[in-house]
Amino acid sequence: MLEELITKVRRVYCLYRVSTLGQVEKDDIPMQKEACREFVRQHPGWEIVREFSEKGVSGFKVSAKDRDAIQEIQRDALQNKFDILLVFMFDRLGRREDETPFVVEWFVKNGIEVWSAKEGQQRFDTHVDKLLNYIRYWQASGESIKTSVRTKTRMEQLTKEGCFTGGVVPFGYRLEHKGRTNKRNQDVGDLVIDPDEAEIVKLIFQKYLYEGYGAQRLCRYLTEQGIKNKKGRNIPTTSINRIIKNPIYTGVIRNGDSQSDVLTDLQIIDEETFEKAQRMMEKRVTHHSDVPLNTKGQSLLVGNIYCGHCGGRLTLTTSGRKRARKDGTVIRETRARYQCHYNIRHPGECDGQSGYGVEKLDKLVDQIIRIQLGRIQNAPPQELIEKQQAKEMELIKSKLKLLNDQYRQKQREYQDLRAETIKVVQGTSRLNVDLLNSLVDETSDQIKQLEQQIQATTTELEETLRDASQVLQEYDQLVGWAEMYDNCTFEAKKMIVAQFVKAVRVRRDYEIDIEFNVSFEEFQALYLEGEPEESKGSGGDTLLAIETKARQAV
Repeated sequence: MLEELITKVRRVYCLYRVSTLGQVEKDDIPMQKEACREFVRQHPGWEIVREFSEKGVSGFKVSAKDRDAIQEIQRDALQNKFDILLVFMFDRLGRREDETPFVVEWFVKNGIEVWSAKEGQQRFDTHVDKLLNYIRYWQASGESIKTSVRTKTRMEQLTKEGCFTGGVVPFGYRLEHKGRTNKRNQDVGDLVIDPDEAEIVKLIFQKYLYEGYGAQRLCRYLTEQGIKNKKGRNIPTTSINRIIKNPIYTGVIRNGDSQSDVLTDLQIIDEETFEKAQRMMEKRVTHHSDVPLNTKGQSLLVGNIYCGHCGGRLTLTTSGRKRARKDGTVIRETRARYQCHYNIRHPGECDGQSGYGVEKLDKLVDQIIRIQLGRIQNAPPQELIEKQQAKEMELIKSKLKLLNDQYRQKQREYQDLRAETIKVVQGTSRLNVDLLNSLVDETSDQIKQLEQQIQATTTELEETLRDASQVLQEYDQLVGWAEMYDNCTFEAKKMIVAQFVKAVRVRRDYEIDIEFNVSFEEFQALYLEGEPEESKGSGGDTLLAIETKARQAV
């Protein structure tokens, strides 16, 4: 009798699954577990021998072959370790209409009954059973898609409204409850600026943009200053890079492809500063960039100084020596020089000096830069530049309008000539066939030429608009440099020089030639007043006059 009872015991495997973090936090699995256990108690002879829990696993996004629980249950089914697979509802097995029905059918074909505590047994005795099985999961899949769309749409709307939709709170901000609730009527937090952290964000942008600090150097600097993240740890380089690239600091909340308007109460960094930082970051990873990777050291020039005789790049060298004072004390002096290694390695092939004193050469370059920056400060104001650019664009627009008028006229002439063809056929035209064909071909060629001219002029207008915007950006940059050069840190000064000066070529007796970056050269040609007539000569006499004055002042 006992043996008979034992044989009647039916072994049950239970599978519980929740797909979202919210469900995990709500602890939905205990609810599923209790429902399944109660269902087993209502079926004499059933016994739960094992339970599986999947937390945060989407039944729609994650395939059965990638779900460890499903794979293990299938292996145990092949080994006849259980008789019944029980779930709270069938969609716990999955929501994919192209997969889940066949997974359920696989269990049934392998001798495993599949049950739901809420929906009963899934059978495959008839074609109707198979059809209903497929329809069930087709509906579950459709519901998942609709839920996903609704959630995505809601999140996009919240983002556009300037609401924080979850995730890690960015450094520089904290959450504050302002009365906003979710659909479950639970309080949710909104971002507000954390004043202390915001100052650190500003410091990061300042050091990065104006003093040449990279992420590693910033990391060391913040550590030395005892500045920590929200968890009380040192701020790593990865976090610093994320801070520099995150548009949240301009007051824009972004989630995927959706973003809010600029929220002034969340703005820590102005948009112009942020864009400059992005351009700086792009330049830093560009080969042969004009932005130095670091601004350490006490030399003004960073990788942009060359020998004016052989063309080789000069390198910075330092040497130390001990010197005894009259009182007997010994001091150590450090001597810094820009050195031409080609001259040293190939004596006689470079007729320049082997080296130049850093202090003397930097002073010469500094004086010339001050003169040029002073000229920038005397440049016409932005309104005048915009007015001049507007005149240029109006000329191009007038040209484009004239071309379009001519084009429309030629099209009318072409249509008239085509209409004349019918009259030629009817014998009522004053034109013969040969003349008419010649006129049609000529007009057609004129139309094609006008189309090409219109396209070229349209391109010219677009390029002029882009150039105008670029000029104004560069104007602001140049004026900014001119205003801050005298009073900024030495590191910031090095950053300005590295971007302002393309190359410095130095010859014997400290005769120097400075090549400025293209943006300044173009700006100078367009908007700066020319040199006085007395200083003008052939070739580069203008710059040499400045250089001579600078050398004499040293």
